[in-house]
Amino acid sequence: MAMSEVNLFLLLTLVSMFSFVNSLRFDLQSGGTKCISEDIKSNAMTVGKYSVVNPNEGYPVPDDYKLTVRVSSPYGNNYHYGDHVDSGNFAFTAAEAGDYTACFWAAEHKPPTTKGQVEVMEFELKKLYDTVASIHDEMFYLREREEEMQELNRATNSKMTIFSFLSLLVCLSVAGLQLWHLKTFFERKKLL
Repeated sequence: MAMSEVNLFLLLTLVSMFSFVNSLRFDLQSGGTKCISEDIKSNAMTVGKYSVVNPNEGYPVPDDYKLTVRVSSPYGNNYHYGDHVDSGNFAFTAAEAGDYTACFWAAEHKPPTTKGQVEVMEFELKKLYDTVASIHDEMFYLREREEEMQELNRATNSKMTIFSFLSLLVCLSVAGLQLWHLKTFFERKKLL
């Protein structure tokens, strides 16, 4: 018994050093691919869970609803692979910083099984992606400004150090000149 619609529920739980948790639900058409990437810092712990929403609750998930899943690093190293699965878990500690990718493939079926409201979800994902990109850009701008301020602070500190030593040198020179002047004055007056 084949159903014309399948809902794919993906619950990716990403837990990093900052305890950031995120989940996502999307629909996937027969023969389609969906990839999700996340910028993960080096040595961050990442945990994920995914599952297909069963259209016939109480019965096993039909074979034509099962997926192939792969989670890979920015350099192409595989951290998780599942073939013909309806759910799964993965966990790893990121060896390198960068965009880690989770890809989901639905096998091609005749007639094609439509897996949901792709356009609506795609629009929502684009809005979320734009928001995340805006926040990401703002973070990089703030990071650059912080570096500029730290550089200005270091430059000011070094200039103040040089100014302090020059002031001390001038004060010691003036004191030395005063002592020399007083000594010559008293020698001329024959008091010393």
